[in-house]
Amino acid sequence: MGVEKFEVPDWSQYKVEDAPRLQILEKRLASHGLKDPWIRNEVWRYHKKNWNPVMVNLRSSALCGFKYAFAAMVVTVLAEKLLSKYSPKKDEAHH
Repeated sequence: MGVEKFEVPDWSQYKVEDAPRLQILEKRLASHGLKDPWIRNEVWRYHKKNWNPVMVNLRSSALCGFKYAFAAMVVTVLAEKLLSKYSPKKDEAHH
């Protein structure tokens, strides 16, 4: 019912060598005599296959609710027009 089966990718396709930012982190840790044995678990975050171009993400996030907002705006404008047409005019003076 609209839910696609999630396919877990093979872990061997993600390598630290494919993520330049993680390579830099590895080198910085090594300069302090440290090693992160779990760094390979973060490679998926930096893998290009998992990311869309910035404009695609921007367009999809900016326009995701546009059709509902536009429909609500049309309903609001029509309601205001109808209510102003049938409601009596009020005196604009404050006192």
